[in-house]
Amino acid sequence: MVSHCSHAIARLLPVKLRMSATIVITDADYENAAHQQAIVTLLNSYAHDPKGKDKQLSEQVCRELVPGLRDHPSTLAYLAFAEAEPVGLAVCLIGYSTFNARPVLNIHDLVVSPSCRGRGIGRALMEHIENAAREMHCCKVTLEVNAANRGAKKLYREIGFGLAPDGSEKEPVFFMEKYLS
Repeated sequence: MVSHCSHAIARLLPVKLRMSATIVITDADYENAAHQQAIVTLLNSYAHDPKGKDKQLSEQVCRELVPGLRDHPSTLAYLAFAEAEPVGLAVCLIGYSTFNARPVLNIHDLVVSPSCRGRGIGRALMEHIENAAREMHCCKVTLEVNAANRGAKKLYREIGFGLAPDGSEKEPVFFMEKYLS
């Protein structure tokens, strides 16, 4: 099991991909050591990025992350590989829409390795997620995005996302949180 965030962030070196590199999306295997490392490394890079929390994950979070994802009953995680290198991750949670009486797939985290952004990896992950949501008969896919993350917002709009409640951007829904100790 991966336990050290410092190793995870240090391992995320720039990946040199051919522009024609094939992107392969696969279900994350929580028992596979390489997948465990990829999950922690990619999420830690996102947390450390200004588009995330701008600080590394704690050692405790790094230790508990993969077992927590594995044990959470509604978690789906997908890894993107290019030339056998992990370059992207999506962590999704299945919810339920009481207004539609159908499942909802929420994209909780979408991560693309900083050195690989702009190469279609995020788009490939999003297409994979949408296909999975359709197979599960979800009524919609939801996500939240940092207002300053222009690249992500551009991608999401290009593939059909709009501000809730109906995509019209007339009455947006705000994401709020309250931390519990």
